Amino acid sequence: MLEKIIGIWLSGGWVMIPLALLAVLIYSNGIQLLLFLRKGNVQLGNDSQWLQWVYNPSQAEGRAGEIIRYTQENVTAAKHVRNRFEEVRQSILHDVERRATFLNTLVAAAPLMGLLGTVIGMLSTFAAISSGGGAETAAMVAAGISEALITTQTGLFVALPGIFLVLVVKRRKHAIEAALARIESLILTKLDFE
Repeated sequence: MLEKIIGIWLSGGWVMIPLALLAVLIYSNGIQLLLFLRKGNVQLGNDSQWLQWVYNPSQAEGRAGEIIRYTQENVTAAKHVRNRFEEVRQSILHDVERRATFLNTLVAAAPLMGLLGTVIGMLSTFAAISSGGGAETAAMVAAGISEALITTQTGLFVALPGIFLVLVVKRRKHAIEAALARIESLILTKLDFE
């Protein structure tokens, strides 16, 4: 079984090496980003818990608690709260946005790398056809077509799960943005009533 997989892999030509490296980059960066989002997740708790923490910041726990305490510390005006929340958004989400853009670029490159392999395989096929007839030509045509199809398939195989990884990252990022907006709203409402 392993020999068959290696044989198929090798028939894809030299483009399979950058595709393998691209796959490693996509999935290592994607998993690191998901772990970062999970570690830095401010979605702990719910509205009623956040409301209690806004009125009693010393009881606040976790990442959401740190944010609540920081944004209320020595602050009396709504403008200052908004500025602090902007700092929090920048510190948490700027790195996520940059890394998500890089991940998205890597995912988009995978099918293009497969297409490069397709073109190289088709060039081999046409070179074999132009060389003349015979059994040797048929083998060269088959090898060129195999190279073209394997690289295309591999590029798509690398990209498709990567697309889902990008979507999960975006969903988590939007959830964090929504949580920050809700906590900011609760703190601003508290300031209005003081």
